[in-house]
Amino acid sequence: MSTPSRSPDPRRPYQQIADRIRTLIEDAAFTAGARLPPERELAQQLGVSRPSLREALIALEIDRRIEIRGGSGVYVCEPPATSQGRATSALGESPAELMQARAALEGAVITLAAARVTPAGLQRLQDALQAMRDDVQQGRPPVQADRRFHLAVAEMSGNLVLVDLVGALFDGRHSPLSSLMSDRAESPYSWGAAVAEHEAIVRALESRDPLAAAAAMSGHLHASHGRWLAEPLPGGDAA
Repeated sequence: MSTPSRSPDPRRPYQQIADRIRTLIEDAAFTAGARLPPERELAQQLGVSRPSLREALIALEIDRRIEIRGGSGVYVCEPPATSQGRATSALGESPAELMQARAALEGAVITLAAARVTPAGLQRLQDALQAMRDDVQQGRPPVQADRRFHLAVAEMSGNLVLVDLVGALFDGRHSPLSSLMSDRAESPYSWGAAVAEHEAIVRALESRDPLAAAAAMSGHLHASHGRWLAEPLPGGDAA
């Protein structure tokens, strides 16, 4: 009689990796204040990619099981009573997978947009881009202006379903996991780089060149991924 196969774990990879780190902490008897192995060593030990490991560590930090100290390392915290024996809960989609999905979708969307450029559409892009510049200059994260920009590109495609999809993927950045990763990675410098990348997108659309527009959008989203996770998407360059 054959043994029934186990169904795959339906949870997100960062949840599974976070639970493996919990087990490692318990099996190795790490006490509160102990430093975990360096990121590269820990990724090799667990057999996972470093971006996936980072997402798992952020999830554990949200759960107050560890503390990530910039330039120092990752330290074990005294587990809250409510977290004893509890598996890692879902904290939103994987930031890496969100950026991969955005790169795939928005690269196709802007190709359509480049064939349907209008003066009004370009003006909406310019307005959103100027709002981004103003926010950066005044020390504010230009998240809403950034969202306006990407929606304006999608609107130029003439497909309202694509507009909704672009907006939904963009809003994935507001999950607990993505929000904390953004807080750690974003700075006036990184937003300044993003503004320059948006300017390149506008120039490509002004020239009505679909290949240049797709390349500019892909370059921007790959660079954004690099700024978030310090590692490029497959086929992309790190920022």
